[in-house]
Amino acid sequence: MDLTTAAVNFQQGKTLAAVQISVARKVMDMQEMQGAAMVKLIEAAGNTAAKAGDALVAAATGLGGGIDTYG
Repeated sequence: MDLTTAAVNFQQGKTLAAVQISVARKVMDMQEMQGAAMVKLIEAAGNTAAKAGDALVAAATGLGGGIDTYG
């Protein structure tokens, strides 16, 4: 292997490594965004379940269905 071939191979290796690092960063960014979306989805599901539970209790017991404005 001569010096020119070695230099070209070295440069190609550097370029390939830079591309792989860029792709890995993009993958990590996407995973981070998906994780944040999943957390929001779980929080929304918890809020919905709590509200649905309150509505079911009110419907079953009749409590919370009206407001006493006469005191």
